[in-house]
Amino acid sequence: MRHETNISHADSDTPSPNRTYDARQPLIVFDGVCVLCSGFARMVVRLDQQKRFRFATAQSPLGQALYEKYGLRTDFYETNLVIIDGTAYQRLDSLIATADALGWPWRAARVLRILPLPLRDRLYRLIAQNRYALFGRKDSCEIPSGELRNRIID
Repeated sequence: MRHETNISHADSDTPSPNRTYDARQPLIVFDGVCVLCSGFARMVVRLDQQKRFRFATAQSPLGQALYEKYGLRTDFYETNLVIIDGTAYQRLDSLIATADALGWPWRAARVLRILPLPLRDRLYRLIAQNRYALFGRKDSCEIPSGELRNRIID
């Protein structure tokens, strides 16, 4: 049985052939103009030995639809969105879930769950609100490397 999620916009005039993805594969939706966020996606590609993760930029039609679905702003990407086994994670929990899915030794990041959720969210927001100043911003989404490009869903 195929597990697929189909995200579509009723008001979209432009159909995208890649709006359907296999929900059995973890998906990371990240801010494509953020240097830190793009670096995170590249790091996951390097560490994902099983090549399970798929990626979408928050600026893509799929990214926009998923941000809307999960009640996130689509004009300012304050968090990445990670969907694993049908569960959506945001803020620091998205990083913990990603590390957990990558296996050992990255799975050790689960120890961060001992921090209360409000504190985890506050720490994440502190970095997220200053990420462009700290790490930089591109004028547009970069053209990803071949390995990342093969795993991006529009």
